[in-house]
Amino acid sequence: MTLMIKEMHSSDKPRERLLLYGADKLNNQELLAILINTGSREGSSLTLANNIIKDFKTIRDLRDITYQELTNIKGIGQAKAVTILAMVELAIRMHTHSLEEEVYIKSPEDVSMLLMEKMRYYHQEHFVVLYLSTKNMVIHQDTLFKGSLNTSIVHPREIFKEAVKRSAAAIICVHNHPSGDPTPSHEDIEVTKRLKECGELIGIDFLDHIIIGSGRYLSLKEMNYID
Repeated sequence: MTLMIKEMHSSDKPRERLLLYGADKLNNQELLAILINTGSREGSSLTLANNIIKDFKTIRDLRDITYQELTNIKGIGQAKAVTILAMVELAIRMHTHSLEEEVYIKSPEDVSMLLMEKMRYYHQEHFVVLYLSTKNMVIHQDTLFKGSLNTSIVHPREIFKEAVKRSAAAIICVHNHPSGDPTPSHEDIEVTKRLKECGELIGIDFLDHIIIGSGRYLSLKEMNYID
């Protein structure tokens, strides 16, 4: 029979344990149970937390969970699902810059600081464009394409149309390799050359194309594919 939270000794309850010992002493299940707040007929908040994370290899996999997946778990309704999704998004934002801040790009490392923690865990390729001012401040960030990168998917007109709309002086393109290896493919190089040519024609600087892997990145400009 499942032990309900109200039946537990106070020192075994997640909230009480956090107050007594500190948040860092709680395991993932206990922290998630605090967010879930209350149990249901299916079990305590600890039981529900365990039902959510039991199939994950690591807690990082929680970042990819969807509203539908959460609400398919017995005892997880709309309110609990929304709370968990909000927590996940806050955790992601805490490890990345917010565009509410002024972010200036002076090097590929700055791009990595901005996007690495968000893009390194994607299970499919995402193509992100950073639109910059004349002082290389990020004025807009947009995910334009998803899926395997090739010249038929990445349309320069979509990228530069947004640049004109935003009065951007320059752009930087970024995409991830789900394999974790940021080594550029032939398609990556062809897309880079195509965008460079289009930027020269339109008069908007194409500064770099950066590939993000698992904790590593490569700059095609540093690899001399962009002058």
